Amino acid sequence: MYNAIVILHQGHGRPFWLMQGMFRANGGCGYVKKPELLLKTDANNEVHDPKRLLSVKTTLKVKVYMGKGWHLDFKRTHFDAYSPPDFYVKIGIAGVAADSTVKKTKAIEDNWIPIWNDEFEFPLTVPELALLRVEVHEYDMSEIDDFGGQTCIPVSELRTGIRAVPIYNEKGEKYPSVKLLMRFEFVI
Repeated sequence: MYNAIVILHQGHGRPFWLMQGMFRANGGCGYVKKPELLLKTDANNEVHDPKRLLSVKTTLKVKVYMGKGWHLDFKRTHFDAYSPPDFYVKIGIAGVAADSTVKKTKAIEDNWIPIWNDEFEFPLTVPELALLRVEVHEYDMSEIDDFGGQTCIPVSELRTGIRAVPIYNEKGEKYPSVKLLMRFEFVI
C-alpha cells in the first residue's frame, strides 16, 4: 500500500489550484503523507468509505476582513475602464462530499481595498482531507466576472488567528502585493 498522495496535472484552473494547495502541506516539498484515515482499516478490514456519513469532527470559522495590494499589481484599468473594481470572495471547502461547499461575500463596489467583514462556518467531517479554497472575483454586471486571484490551503495547515493570506494568479504564481486579511478559528 502506498502512503503518499501523488497528483499529476496538465493546464491551469481549479484542479491545478487544488493540487497546489494540497502540496503546500509538508513545506511544499512535493510529498504529502496520507492521513491516518486512509491508512487504517476498520473492523471489516476496509479503509475509509467516502460515501459513509460521518459526524462533524470540527467546525472551521473563517472571517474575511479585507483585501489589499491589487492597485500595486494591476493597471488602473485592468478590471474596469472607468471605475475601481467591485471585488467579492468565493470561499469554500474542497474535500469529501459531505464537507464540500462554496459560499460568497457581498461585492464591495468601486474599491481597490475592499472591506467585507463576512464570516462563514464550515462543519467538517474529514478535516484531514479538506482544502480551504479562496477565489477573488471582480463583479461585472454586463459580462463574465473578472478573476482577481486565488489560493488553496490544506485545512490541516491553518492556524488559529488573524493571518495575511497571499493570493495567486490563474497560473499559480504568487502576486507580489495582493493579500487577504482573514481570521481562522476551529470550534469543536
